[in-house]
Formats: sequence, structure tokens, C-alpha cells
Amino acid sequence: MADPAKIELMSVNVGLPKILATIHGDDVWSGIAKRPLATGEVMVRAANIDGDGQADLTVHGGVDKAVYSYPAVHWAWWGAQEKLDCTPATFGENLTLAEIDETQVRVGDRYAWGEAVLEVSQPRAPCFKLAIHTGRQDVPAAMTVSGRCGWYFRVIREGMAPVRAPLLRVLESDGPTVREAFAAVFAARSDLDELQRIHRASALAGAWRAMVARKIAGTVR
Repeated sequence: MADPAKIELMSVNVGLPKILATIHGDDVWSGIAKRPLATGEVMVRAANIDGDGQADLTVHGGVDKAVYSYPAVHWAWWGAQEKLDCTPATFGENLTLAEIDETQVRVGDRYAWGEAVLEVSQPRAPCFKLAIHTGRQDVPAAMTVSGRCGWYFRVIREGMAPVRAPLLRVLESDGPTVREAFAAVFAARSDLDELQRIHRASALAGAWRAMVARKIAGTVR
């Protein structure tokens, strides 16, 4: 595994909302279908990267989900175990990352990307739009079971970012790893002390904290 203090970018991907499918007569809009940027740099703003957007801000986007990243080290697993061929933006991510995964990055870690500063805010929870995007109904469940979820960044400082430049860690957090935060919500069994530790993480996104709180409430009954 690579040093998590320096994350290499394989691709930066953006896409605006469009109709992803029509189900029972209703159009399903989403910005999950993204394409790699060919430009040399891009503006990173508080809500998203320029050229990117989300259709339903009640569940996607917002300041805690401004930039979604996914580790390319998982591609081999997806190919071998799920027969899913992966390329940049297969999972709707903005940043396709090289040589790092959810066990190496902590909630609250901050990274400088050009002028911008990003902070790890929460794991990604898979939804039905991922199934439509990949053409595979089993992909969200496989992501949930495997914990190969990727994570979101919030933007601490806006600025221009070089598309081919690495992310450099400028603050190392003592918060939970992304994998630990994901397991706190989706694992079948959870330790109460561990759930409470994750719930206390100051940088954890409010929506994820609420899900952990519900898990705690169910554990103490």
C-alpha cells in the first residue's frame, strides 16, 4: 500500500445531472454518469467541482458530499469476484485514486489539492442509482458487504486544482478510518464502545452521525 500522506490521482471526473432511466413512467435524474476531465486544472468549490452536479440534493451533494473519491485498488476485486469491468468513474466518483483504500484514510484527514483543501467527511452509502449506472442490480449489495465504498470530502478551502497533481495530507486526524465508519452503520454486529467512539468524531458528517446514533439506540435496547 502507498503512503496515505500522498494520494496519487488516476482521473478527475465530472458530470451534470441527466435522465439515467425511466422507471414506471418516472424519469430518474442523476449526476452519477461522469467523464474524465481533459483540462489541466479545475476549480474546486464548496458544493462541488466545476462541471459537476447532483440531481437530488436531499441524498447527494451538499457541503459534506462535495467531492466523491473511489480507490482504483478495488478494481481487481470487482473484476475477479463480481465480473465487473472498472474504469475511472465506474462508481460515479469525482476522484479516481491510486494505491490507497478505506483502511488508510481517517475521517477528518485533510489534503491539499493545488489551492484547495479537502477534508474526509464520511463513507459512501450505495443506492439504487449505482445499480442503474453500472447495469448491475447486485453492485450496491456487493459494495455494502465488502466495504469497498470510497469516501466523500468536504471542501475546507476553495481553489484551483491541477488535474494530474496528487493530494498531499496536511492534517492527520485521530478519527475513525473510513472502513470503521462504514462498518459502524452497515456491519451486522457492532461494539457499543466502538459505535460511540465513531459517533464522537468531530469531523464526521451530520447525516452519517445520525445513522450511527440510530445504530447505538438499537444496540442499547
